[in-house]
Amino acid sequence: MKNQKRIFLSEKDIPTQWYNIVADMPEKPLPILNPKTKESVTVDDLAVIFNRACSEQELNQTDAFIDIPEEVRELYKYFRPTPLVRAYGLEKALDTPAHIYFKNESVSPIGSHKLNTALAQAYYCKQEGVTNVTTETGAGQWGAALAYAARAFDLELAVYMVKLSYHQKPYRRSIMQTYGAQVIASPSMSTRAGKDIITAHPNHQGSLGTAVSEAIELALMTPNCKYALGSVLNHVALHQTVIGLEAEKQMEIAGEYPDIVIGCFGGGSNFSGIAFPFLRHNFKNGHKTRFIAAEPASCPKLTKGVFKYDFADEAGYSPLLPMYTLGHNFTPANIHVGGLRYHGAGTIVSKFLQDGVVEGMDIKQLETFEAATLFARVEGIVPAPESSHAIAATIREALRAKEEGVSKTILFNLSGHGLLDMAAYDLYIAGDLVDYELPAEEVRKSMEE
Repeated sequence: MKNQKRIFLSEKDIPTQWYNIVADMPEKPLPILNPKTKESVTVDDLAVIFNRACSEQELNQTDAFIDIPEEVRELYKYFRPTPLVRAYGLEKALDTPAHIYFKNESVSPIGSHKLNTALAQAYYCKQEGVTNVTTETGAGQWGAALAYAARAFDLELAVYMVKLSYHQKPYRRSIMQTYGAQVIASPSMSTRAGKDIITAHPNHQGSLGTAVSEAIELALMTPNCKYALGSVLNHVALHQTVIGLEAEKQMEIAGEYPDIVIGCFGGGSNFSGIAFPFLRHNFKNGHKTRFIAAEPASCPKLTKGVFKYDFADEAGYSPLLPMYTLGHNFTPANIHVGGLRYHGAGTIVSKFLQDGVVEGMDIKQLETFEAATLFARVEGIVPAPESSHAIAATIREALRAKEEGVSKTILFNLSGHGLLDMAAYDLYIAGDLVDYELPAEEVRKSMEE
C-alpha cells in the first residue's frame, strides 16, 4: 500500500475474541498468592474483590482465545477498529530508513486505550448483578474510561484519583464527573488506608498504590460492590489485545511485519495490548521481533526493580503478585506521567522480562516531552505524556537504524492524546520542567521499608 498514511479496517473486522497469551507461554508465571494463606489464589479468593468472570479470566491458563461478549463488541463499534498510521512525518524528521507505524488508540471517546477493558469489566459487573464499582486512577485516562463504561451499564462509580493528578489534571476529573462518577483525591480521609497514610505523611501527594488501597477498601465495605483495575492484572492485558489483533491485520495490509514493537509501561496494559498478539508469533512461528516497554526513569520497575512477591497496593489488601517492583510503599516523584507512576509490573510481563523475551527501557521526563513535541509538529497529534515514552523509545530505535544503515519496521502504540495534559506542555515549553532519575539507593531503601 505505497504512500498510504492510514490503514482502516471495517466494523466486521473488530476481533470476536481476546488473546490469552498465558496459554501459549513456554513457561507459566509463578502463581498469584493469597496473602493470608500464602497459597495460590482461587477464583473464589479473587471474586471477593473483582467480578467473577474477570477472576476466572485472571487464572485461565488453557484457553488461548476467549470470546468477547456481543454487548461489549457492539460498544467497541463506537471507536473500533482504530486506525494504523504510517508516521511518514516522523520518518522524514529523523531522516531514518526505518518504517514507523503507530496504532492510534487516542480516537476513543475518552481519548485512550483504557476503554477496551473498562467496557468489559463494567459489562461483567452488570451481568453479575453488581450495582456499585470502585477504582483508582493516576493521570485520569482509566478513571474516565470506567466512568464512561459504568454509565453505559448503569453502575455507580467511585474513583480515587492520585492527589497530585487530581490537582494537575482537573479536566480529566471533570470528564469523570460529567459521566456521573464520584471522584476523591487520594490519599483521603474516607478510608482507613487513606487516614493511616495521611497521619504518617500529612503532605503525601498520592500514588497509584495508595489509590488502589482506598478503592479496594471501599469495595470491600460497600454492599453489592466490586473493584475494577485498569492495568497490571492478566485479565486487563487480555482485554487490551484487541489493539494488537487489529494491528496484525493492518500490518498485513501494509505488506510489512514489525521488527520492533514498543509500548509505554506503567503496569502493562497498553504494552501488553500491542505486544502480546505479535509475541505469540515469536513463540509459535519463530519470529524474532523485539519488544520494548518504555517506562519513566523516575519509576523504573523494569530496569531497576527487584523481582519478588509484592502487593499491588500500598496497604496490602490485594493478592501477592510475582513481579518486578520498587516496593508497594514506594512513592514516585511528582512527574507529569500519572498513568505510569506505579511501583510494579504485571506478572506476565515480569516473567517475560526474566526470560529475556521483552526489554525494559527507562526514559527521562525531558526526553519524553522533546519526543512528544516533535511528534506533534510532524504528525499533528499532541500525545499523552504516557504515550510519549513509546515515541521517545521509537525515536531512539529509528536513529539507531539510521546509524547502522539498516531498514527496520517499528510499530508503537499511541495509547492516548495529551489534549488534557497541556499544563505539563506549558512547563516544558517555558523551560520549567525538570528531569528526575530514581537513584538505586532509593530503590534499596524502598524495598527495606
